Amino acid sequence: MIEPGQLILLISHKGKRYLRKLEAGGEVHTHDGKLLMDDVIEVGFGQYVKTHLGRPYLILKPTLHDLIKGVKRQTQIMYPKEIGYLMMKLGIGPGSTVIESGTGSGGLTTALAWFVGDTGKVITYERRADFFKLAGKNLERVGLTNRVEQVNQNIEDGFLHSGADALFLDVRTPWEYLHSIPKAVIPGAMCGFLLPTVNQVSELLRGLEDGPFAEQEVLEILIRRWKPVPDRLRPDDRMVAHTGFLVFARYMEPPVVTLKPEPVEAPAVDEPVQEEQSDASEDTTEE
Repeated sequence: MIEPGQLILLISHKGKRYLRKLEAGGEVHTHDGKLLMDDVIEVGFGQYVKTHLGRPYLILKPTLHDLIKGVKRQTQIMYPKEIGYLMMKLGIGPGSTVIESGTGSGGLTTALAWFVGDTGKVITYERRADFFKLAGKNLERVGLTNRVEQVNQNIEDGFLHSGADALFLDVRTPWEYLHSIPKAVIPGAMCGFLLPTVNQVSELLRGLEDGPFAEQEVLEILIRRWKPVPDRLRPDDRMVAHTGFLVFARYMEPPVVTLKPEPVEAPAVDEPVQEEQSDASEDTTEE
């Protein structure tokens, strides 16, 4: 039995997917007819429920992969193949605070919110109002708005927040904002960047080399799927290859150099001069 308020994934016999929040007494209208939420609650995950026209729908508990695929988009979103490595590299987990800039449609924001849990926080900056609103709707749709603080602002004047455990920039010229990172994160925080071209990566690396950053890494992640047929196992004819370069660096606070003072010799102290008493100072009282 499924509790009301949970996310459910309904899949038709043709593979059509419907991601919904379960509401008692609610309905889902599909091309195959009307589905009653009360029927879904009754049968539970992994079972089938039929529309009023008798068409079966599989009920599943959605994974993060399902949520990312279901994001309504106006922009290119990050692929799961990059997101997985990014989360591990940035050290994102329950209780983490992470700053993101370049929200876009909110695909990565959704993943970050998933990983930080109810005790963590995602602070995401987006300068365009239309993307800002779209991302908000996508987060509300999957029930993750309580873990995210959206900021509709350009980061050219710096970040409004500080003390983040990690930071990720998906902007066109990230090297222009490197000077704002030290005030936004804790010392030792991992920072990530997504860029599509090699000349942008080169420009970013020059900026990282001139700043307080260490452990630079540049990579791209390719994934090749295979046809899951035991007697004819071979790679798929097509693959999603280059989708962007990931760049990582760790912010290292410049060490505080304390100069050891050179020992200073105590100045020589002159011995006090004993003044000789004059004859006039002697007692001259006559007897």
